[in-house]
Amino acid sequence: MTADTTDARREPIKVMVVDDHPMWRDAVARDLAESGFHVVATAGDGEQAVRRALAAAPDVLVLDLNLPARPGVQVCKELVGANPALRVLVLSASGEHADVLEAVKSGATGYLLKSASTADLIDAVRRTAVGDPVFTPGLAGLVLGEYRRLAAEPVLAAYADEPEAPRLTDREREVLRLVAKGLSYKQIAERLVISHRTVQNHVQNTLGKLQLHNRVELVRYAIERGLDEG
Repeated sequence: MTADTTDARREPIKVMVVDDHPMWRDAVARDLAESGFHVVATAGDGEQAVRRALAAAPDVLVLDLNLPARPGVQVCKELVGANPALRVLVLSASGEHADVLEAVKSGATGYLLKSASTADLIDAVRRTAVGDPVFTPGLAGLVLGEYRRLAAEPVLAAYADEPEAPRLTDREREVLRLVAKGLSYKQIAERLVISHRTVQNHVQNTLGKLQLHNRVELVRYAIERGLDEG
């Protein structure tokens, strides 16, 4: 079976677009649909976004932060809390560090500025769908730095003293170490000479064993234990 045939049999990625500006929202939805994504819903305010996302079950939520009725970070927190498998790509005009960090802490997988090109957006949605962290250049270092700062706070160091810490396999620990270093799933797969799907499976297994919900918590756990230093 050729790669083209395999790709053709894959279900299209389901995407929902949330933005309070109708022209921008429609343009993003159109660009994504024309690129092969299945746009299952759109919304113009926070309350509508939560209601429609729960009904439409998108794989990726493309989310603006500045929304009426309910702010984007609250929308993100509620929806990721209800469905940890949901990937959220924030698409915002704001590059303020506080906004970026608040979005990531609420469960967003990535953060892209609205100044990004259509090609960058399409690539970001594809990568977000498989769990890769996607950030406008310059923001990834900020986020990793914040992880390190949080991990240094004594109140967050409780994991290290747990009497019955979950036992990870050597491969799971290796994948976790590379995730904590900020590598994408694709980069990890190339480094370890395994498939992208295998990397995803290791991450999901590790999340389950550690009773964590998303990549944000996973990276913090790894940094607290010093796994990013190897």
